[in-house]
Amino acid sequence: MKILFVSAEVSPYAKVGGLADVAGSLPKALAAHGHDVRIVMPAYGMTLSDPRWKVRRVGQLEAVMNSAWSEKARIHEVVDAPVPVYLVGSDKRFADVDRSERIYGPNGSEPYQFFSCAALALPEAIGWEPDVIHCHDWQTGFVPVLMRERKPDRWAAVAAVYTVHNLAYQGEFPPSDLDLLGLPRSLFDFRHVEAYGAVNYLKAGCTYADHVTTVSPRYAEEIQTPGYGCRLDGLMRFLDEQGRLSGILNGLDLDEFNPATDPHIAANYSAANPAGKAACRAELLANVGLRPIQGAPIIGIVTRLSEQKGMDLVLAAGAELARKAQLIVLGTGDPALGAGFLALQAKNRTRVRFLEGFSIDMAPKIYAGSDLFLMPSAFEPCGLGQMIAMRYGTPPIVRRTGGLSNTVFEGENGFVFDLKTPEAMMAAVNRAVKAFKDPERWTKLMHAGMTGAYGWDGRASAYERVYERCAAARQAPVRVRA
Repeated sequence: MKILFVSAEVSPYAKVGGLADVAGSLPKALAAHGHDVRIVMPAYGMTLSDPRWKVRRVGQLEAVMNSAWSEKARIHEVVDAPVPVYLVGSDKRFADVDRSERIYGPNGSEPYQFFSCAALALPEAIGWEPDVIHCHDWQTGFVPVLMRERKPDRWAAVAAVYTVHNLAYQGEFPPSDLDLLGLPRSLFDFRHVEAYGAVNYLKAGCTYADHVTTVSPRYAEEIQTPGYGCRLDGLMRFLDEQGRLSGILNGLDLDEFNPATDPHIAANYSAANPAGKAACRAELLANVGLRPIQGAPIIGIVTRLSEQKGMDLVLAAGAELARKAQLIVLGTGDPALGAGFLALQAKNRTRVRFLEGFSIDMAPKIYAGSDLFLMPSAFEPCGLGQMIAMRYGTPPIVRRTGGLSNTVFEGENGFVFDLKTPEAMMAAVNRAVKAFKDPERWTKLMHAGMTGAYGWDGRASAYERVYERCAAARQAPVRVRA
């Protein structure tokens, strides 16, 4: 099959979160299954100028937003990418993005209107026609709408698959967005693109896609409830009733996240030969300026600082955590939470370190050098951190939600709690610390985590089945009743 991925971020070229990891690694897995997969993403200035990618210009296209507004865009391609990666943009669009933190800037929906139109102009510009267009998150929500409403004949035989990575981010804008895309205002109703008085880009993608996926089986169930559905639970139940909603667990790029080959850590190791983890532990403590404390495990956190990630629970239990373990936190986000971690560090200088920001070099050192990985999320559509931690022999402590509940199992490869309270979290931490002091049990926990199935192979097969079903339905002849 010929499959076009459309995403605002793609690892390693531009990354903010797990979306980039999926958009970068799932296409490689599908290509390994024999499919012709291509990726289109915005032409960010930082990507075009990075010498690692050897980006070259291969053409141009015209992104037509409406009858009175179109923009020319340059097409670039990443040289020697595992699958073809195209970047579309201009001096006006995306060129000023010089680092990943600026990808989702203050410019509203207009950049993504442009990107959506450009993505649909790309196949003709490069002389390649997809069977399936796979869109991701709200930034690409209008791609299926444009396919079906603006040029229904052009795209009649092409399936649209849409993946929700985080339902909390929906892209809500005024009705005038329809005017800018040359679409009729009649679409501004609850059956099409409207939700609670706004044009909702995520709803639009879900409504018009042939099939909607999300990133874990548990999250697909949760988003059908008021507690997790972010006011779209009714739509999610409707999609499920129609057989148009699936939860497919994300996978890891096993080449990228591999303690046996990772160049960022002090010593390489594996499930068969885990001795190198001790050197990684020592290096981590030295890097953050902590001395080892007998009997105290190192608990690592690599996260966005937000209540969604449960960082309010960590701060609420901070003093008790510091008595039980040494805590190393790498993250950026909510300034109030960042200030809280700085205060916790100031009161516990031999046991707590807070590293504000994100470092592609430091994150692997925390995964490899920690004894435990804490991920107490309020909700977690899938989560990759817990899988990376387990692959690096670091049992996770997680709350039972979303993809965390599909990957971490109490006493088998980690520790799980249910209630969203500091007390419930600390009860799980106490169980983990007790297990850490039992060498035989700890070795089994580490080994179970390191030998888990985290790759894309089986997950890619699940996406194949979705693509094949949708493409077959699109390409089937229409039966006219006599």
